[in-house]
Order: sequence, then C-alpha cells, then structure tokens
Amino acid sequence: MPATPRQLTERELAVDPVDAARLLLGSVIESTTDEGVVGVRIVEVEAYRGGDDPASHCYRGRTPRNDVMFGPAGRLYVYFVYGMHFCANVVSLTDGVPGAVLLRAGEVVTGSELAHTRRPTARSAAELAKGPARLTGVLGLDRAHNGVDLTEPGATVRLLAGEPVDPADIRTGPRVGVAVAVDVPWRFWIDSPAVSAYRRGTRRTRVTADPR
Repeated sequence: MPATPRQLTERELAVDPVDAARLLLGSVIESTTDEGVVGVRIVEVEAYRGGDDPASHCYRGRTPRNDVMFGPAGRLYVYFVYGMHFCANVVSLTDGVPGAVLLRAGEVVTGSELAHTRRPTARSAAELAKGPARLTGVLGLDRAHNGVDLTEPGATVRLLAGEPVDPADIRTGPRVGVAVAVDVPWRFWIDSPAVSAYRRGTRRTRVTADPR
C-alpha cells in the first residue's frame, strides 16, 4: 500500500462489475468506529451485474431493499444472510444501472488487535477476514452502513488504492454459493492465505434482508 494512500473515486468505480472487481484487488477498505480503525487489503471478490445476471440480487428489478445496488458507484451495499451474517459489496456501474462487487476476503493490515477482538475464534491472522462475513465482522460493518459513500473524503468507511496488481497474478473462477449461473467465472483473487475455500452452490442463498 502506498505511504500516503489515496481514496478511490466514484468515476473509477463506475465501470462494469468485472472491471471493478479487478480494480478492487489489492485495495484497502478501512473502517473507523469508536473502537478504533481496521483496514483490510482485499484479496478476493465476486462480480454481480443486474438484469442479465440471474445470480444478482437485482435480477428481478429494483426494490427498497436492493436500491443501493442501483448506484451511484462507490456506495456500500450491505445485506444480511442466513439470519446471522452481514456481507458487504461495492456498487459499480452508473447511477440507475445495477452492479456490485462482493468483498469475499482480505488481509488485515491496520488494527490487528481490534480485528482479533472482533474475531476471537480466528486461529491465525489469515483467518481474520477469510470469507465475506468474517471480513465484514472485523470491519465492524452492519446494516447501518448500507449506502455509505466509500469515496467521500473523511467517510468512516473508505476505499483506498493499493499497489497495482499485475493482471497476470489475478486468478478467476466460478462464484461461490450461488445456485444459478454457477459456472460464470466472476470470482477473482490474488495469491494469499486469506482467500476463502471454494464451495459450489447447490441452492439459492437465503437472504433475510436486502436481497439481491
């Protein structure tokens, strides 16, 4: 990460989710709460479009719950899954056109002590943010952060540019845990012990709030 990292801009993120997914690899999502600051370097993501992507929360159209996913780009889309976990997405594309990138896994680079406090069962540093629910948990994100502008200067949750990732180092494969469009290779990752395990989906994910 650069010595003085810059914040990513809405313009940079207002692109196809597949392109945004590649851009986000190596960047840092940083969350500031009353407890302190935790920063996570993103090492695994998944891209989701809208009306042409049956695995997307927006496939059946716009609702009050998925409204954030319709833009503007750079907003945080947070939803609740399995009745116990929050997952976080970075909205991409242009205002009114749905698309987002699920943050699947990362490496804690700031606030390790606080991250361990939030994830006391983690057996190693690599497990702190290994998986979308764990990543959201160590950052202290929940439904209250849905719609936060990650590109706004001084925001409590920010996206910071990292060292550029060589395209040759980016791996791609099927998305995890979806029951439709299961072989679409829109999961992207870079070499890291924090990358989550691949599990082929067998049913549609049950979302109890903010469904795609």
